[in-house]
Amino acid sequence: MKDRKAKAKLIILLGVIWVVITLPLPWIVNNPEVSVSQFNTILAIIGIMSIPFIVLGVVWTLKPELTT
Repeated sequence: MKDRKAKAKLIILLGVIWVVITLPLPWIVNNPEVSVSQFNTILAIIGIMSIPFIVLGVVWTLKPELTT
């Protein structure tokens, strides 16, 4: 049971790290020309684009033999 919880925590951690790294927040936040609607649109696009990579990380963490 501990192994399963450890894998779940690792997957959550990797997903959070991926989303944080892919966000161009300094470019968005420090630019006064970016409106709230643009900010929300950019965040939505980044979130949707991150889903496949997070899923791949989860699958490869659970079944590493799929990488070969």
